[in-house]
Amino acid sequence: MRALLAFVAAIAVLCGVGPAAAQPVGQFPFALTREGQMLGAVKGEVASFKGLAYAAPPLGALRWQPPQPTTESSEMRTAYDYGAPCPQPALPAASEDCLTLNVFRPFGVDGPLPVMVFIHGGGFVSGTANDPLFDGAKLAQAGLIVVTVNYRLGALGWLSHPALSDAGSGNFGLMDQLAALHWVHDNIAAFGGDPGNVTLFGSDAGATSIALLMLSAPARDLFHKAILQSVPGRARLRSAEEAEAIGRQFVAALSPKTDLRAVEPRRLLAAEKQLLEQSPRSFAPMMDGRLATEDLAAGFAAGRQIRIPLIIGSNEDETGFEHESAMKEELVPPGTSSDELRKLYPDLARPSDLAARLYTDKVFSEPVRLLARLHAASGGPTFRYRFAYVPEARRANPDVGHGRELQFIFGAEGVPGAGILSRRDREVASRMRAYWINFARSGDPNGPDLNGPDLPRWDAAGGDRLLLITNDGIASGEDPLADRLDRLTNEGRR
Repeated sequence: MRALLAFVAAIAVLCGVGPAAAQPVGQFPFALTREGQMLGAVKGEVASFKGLAYAAPPLGALRWQPPQPTTESSEMRTAYDYGAPCPQPALPAASEDCLTLNVFRPFGVDGPLPVMVFIHGGGFVSGTANDPLFDGAKLAQAGLIVVTVNYRLGALGWLSHPALSDAGSGNFGLMDQLAALHWVHDNIAAFGGDPGNVTLFGSDAGATSIALLMLSAPARDLFHKAILQSVPGRARLRSAEEAEAIGRQFVAALSPKTDLRAVEPRRLLAAEKQLLEQSPRSFAPMMDGRLATEDLAAGFAAGRQIRIPLIIGSNEDETGFEHESAMKEELVPPGTSSDELRKLYPDLARPSDLAARLYTDKVFSEPVRLLARLHAASGGPTFRYRFAYVPEARRANPDVGHGRELQFIFGAEGVPGAGILSRRDREVASRMRAYWINFARSGDPNGPDLNGPDLPRWDAAGGDRLLLITNDGIASGEDPLADRLDRLTNEGRR
């Protein structure tokens, strides 16, 4: 099948009828970009283009440099397979040649179509856009272009050190995301997308990245709506001095006289792993005075974010295996988990349950509410949610809650991190996708469900209004946790 598609596209080019010119973009799995003529694969109703380079490979002298332009080409190449994930300790098959993205679009549908760009999470040290959980086909079937982006992680993405000062070190991962947005702006029309209607969405570190881009002058005009899923809105960015201190520790673990741009990747990952075991937040965005100049809460409070339509929310349970150390930090000093804490959570007796609930509320629920209020006050259309639905098969023994909504938005089933859904689960997933899709089209999540009738009304955020997605249904209402979050906020001010 792939050979046949390649042959058809090649004949079209040789005959001078390239799809970008004489044919509607939706009729061939083919796109003409600066990097060449891309031939995608078709599965069902969706064409996919995988492993597209949006920047030159950051190898050798380009390691720890801002992303550089790709080489211009007129050659044809296939785009059937994902590129390599970016280096991280858990993925030995990763490669530094990883600045790629993936495009999914409905096959046989003309543009211009709304564009959704997904930035994955993973605490800035792990994850990949190539995860089967993030397959964009279900979203694309509804008439959207979906782009998923890889960016540099860990030390390769966030190292700051005097030896790298020529590169404006510290936020290479954020620079990568910005380069990917420029690629989308310049090339997405060739895939049937509308560069004037781009929505960024992401969870955890992806959401933090998007919020930083909302505050970043170089990113303005590159996207027009945002969805922040499980954003830790009160998290503090590293100062330049703190980031550089971590950088010195990292280089000392390698050897001070090491040529940083020549050392083998396996040695870099070993030193990175050692630092992460001591401090899980060693590698993350820092204040660099250009892309990132202030903490999220401070920037939103000052109204310096772009006033675009925003969906923002979190999960009722935000715990995860990777959050164990962070949860312990929330219970320091030990007195935090005594009488005052039990007054906030009178229904919880086990210390582990108290820690999990405090972590969820303090790191996600309350900061999400804060950013929603601040953005709404600035005049940006704002819609807040809390996802409390648990798949029917997991209710007897719920697993970690952080990231649970992702399966429902992407509609993935039977892949790592996404089990098989029941009929009721699929109904909830369909509605979640419909809200995201409607929002990407118009900036308002309200409108038709994917299966016909209108969705339950989602009221704009005002005071404590939000959309609650629970096992009992989906409805807008006042936040049932408002009093507890108020008390938690007041405790934090003491």
